[in-house]
Amino acid sequence: MAFVTTEDGTQIFYKDWGPKSAQPIAFHHGWPLSSDDWDAQMLFFVDQGFRVVAHDRRGHGRSTQVSAGHDMEHYAADAAAVAEHLNLKNAIHVGHSTGGGEVARYVAKYGQPQGRVAKVVLVSAVPPLMVKNEGNPGGTPIEVFDGFRSALAANRSQFFLDVASGPFYGFNRPGAKISQGTIQNWWRQGMMGSAKAHYEGIKAFSETDQTEDLKSIVVPTLVMQGDDDQIVPYKDAALLQAKLLKNSLIKIYPGYPHGMCTTNVDAINADLLAFIRS
Repeated sequence: MAFVTTEDGTQIFYKDWGPKSAQPIAFHHGWPLSSDDWDAQMLFFVDQGFRVVAHDRRGHGRSTQVSAGHDMEHYAADAAAVAEHLNLKNAIHVGHSTGGGEVARYVAKYGQPQGRVAKVVLVSAVPPLMVKNEGNPGGTPIEVFDGFRSALAANRSQFFLDVASGPFYGFNRPGAKISQGTIQNWWRQGMMGSAKAHYEGIKAFSETDQTEDLKSIVVPTLVMQGDDDQIVPYKDAALLQAKLLKNSLIKIYPGYPHGMCTTNVDAINADLLAFIRS
């Protein structure tokens, strides 16, 4: 397996498929998953001739289960370590959910100043800020995230099963086509990671204000989200992202859930490809 060692000694696992001379697409996964969550996209885009890269966030998947650094600042620095180690240039960075926050901070602080980034895609992403406060009245109340922490601490295995079989993929909706394999794969990825990283990551994805990150991004950015996202409400995410970004295209998908990259893979992959090639 391939790893890069960060400045604080954390080993970050990564995948790097396809021709090294091809344009790279870097995929950034959501909480509490791993780079495996991008399997359907990586197989599709490597077949289209791209170089595809994805890493496991610190404390997630096969990366080191470190005690500290479970915050957006370290997430972005780790992503930068991977990009620099692989010398990714003219890259498209695609982030889902928490991975969208990671992409926004990485591009704003590292990728764009270093001239490494061609385009950005934010999919069901958490920026600019999830938690409700005076400046973000449409946000999600802190009590919801406190509930996540309590459920994780009490029985992480059951909590992850409940999320995957319920709101994440919209499997709790009437008439939903439920995939047991998808549920089990989500649970498998989550349970590979560190309970501490997952617990502290809730604060990272819900309480990090990334307004300034979004404002500073000037490369073309595609914003994608389903209007039936039960994890990250789109009116407080995608719609605000499009307003803050300087060069954005927004696509809202009627009825699509938070995990639409899996449940609606053909439509999402087609739109990603069209944007990347445009």
